[in-house]
Amino acid sequence: MTSWYESLIDRQIREAQERGEFDNLPGAGKPLPGHGEEYEEDWWIKELIRRENITGLRPASLSLFREVEDLMRTVATRKTEAAVRRVVADLNERILRAQRGHLDGPPVVLSTVDADEIVAVWRAAR
Repeated sequence: MTSWYESLIDRQIREAQERGEFDNLPGAGKPLPGHGEEYEEDWWIKELIRRENITGLRPASLSLFREVEDLMRTVATRKTEAAVRRVVADLNERILRAQRGHLDGPPVVLSTVDADEIVAVWRAAR
């Protein structure tokens, strides 16, 4: 029995139920996932990571530490001093943005890299 007023959406849902379109859906008759567990604000991102089997996620600001560690391997593939300086300048600019809190993730305590020092090591390795 319907009430005297039924919205368009309510009517569409009722008609779909009457046609059996909601019967035998996956998870029918089962408790909702996470029911009875403590509420977590980031539940949706954790579920996405689990469902899609995503690995290697790291906030941009924390990725900078790895980039500084790998800097010499990165510049070793560059052919010119100008290219090495561009890599260092780009890294330093992102470090400064992270220090100001303008990158995703927590603020970092990381010093900028001395371009002249990196170029000197790059030259010596060539």
